[in-house]
Amino acid sequence: MLKGIPSILSPELLKVLAEMGHSDRLVIADGNFPAESIGQHAKVIRCDGHGIPELLDAILQLFPLDHYVEHPVQLMEVMPGDPVETPVWDVYKEILSRHDSHGAQIVGTLERFEFYEEAKKAYAIIATGEKALYANILLQKGVL
Repeated sequence: MLKGIPSILSPELLKVLAEMGHSDRLVIADGNFPAESIGQHAKVIRCDGHGIPELLDAILQLFPLDHYVEHPVQLMEVMPGDPVETPVWDVYKEILSRHDSHGAQIVGTLERFEFYEEAKKAYAIIATGEKALYANILLQKGVL
């Protein structure tokens, strides 16, 4: 155990977060995301028993976001015609506002298949048990 480290962050996840450098990307994926196939060239970390909001909150305590890009946080857009609501996005924006002075303005969206292509370039993908649809979030690491 370490002081000041959220207990939800496993040793494996802490190691990956520490290995990442400026501009590296991290995907926190919902339970429907094809983490293993998209992450063939990434480190895939299983956090199946956890939801994305609790992991995002813990990660942002340690993880600086990249303010050299307009949107260091990207969400997967809902497919046109898909009758899905995304209230989890509001939760993310509230969490981001607590950890980053730029708040919700740093959040962008990517079309679903564009999100998949960007996720293939990620350093790591965290596979969660999140049940909310279109809950995937991509973070780009900044500097301290």
